[in-house]
Amino acid sequence: QVQLVESGGGLVQPGGSLRLSCTASGRGFTLSVMGWYRQAPGKQRELVASIRALGKITYADFVKGRFTISRDNDKYTVDLQMNNLQPEDTAVYYCNQNQGGRDIYWGQGTQVTVSS
Repeated sequence: QVQLVESGGGLVQPGGSLRLSCTASGRGFTLSVMGWYRQAPGKQRELVASIRALGKITYADFVKGRFTISRDNDKYTVDLQMNNLQPEDTAVYYCNQNQGGRDIYWGQGTQVTVSS
């Protein structure tokens, strides 16, 4: 069974930065697309960024150069560096591991709150 553990959320002022980290248990990690999703209250969960095993990256349009996703296949980690955070970025952020569209796993989520 795959386990994903997120960390790094918290409260930050508008314009501030946070770095989210996700540590996976390792099973299938190097074969998987790793992603960060978020879900705000009353809204559907949405993709923030994803990174394939060999490094191809996809960002949501709302990221607009503010966020950077990275992965370490030796440490089974995927990070999300978030800069210039805005109140609309407030959400629970989830780590996702997707192997072949068949084996999909989620972390428990970490809260990010952007407020003055």
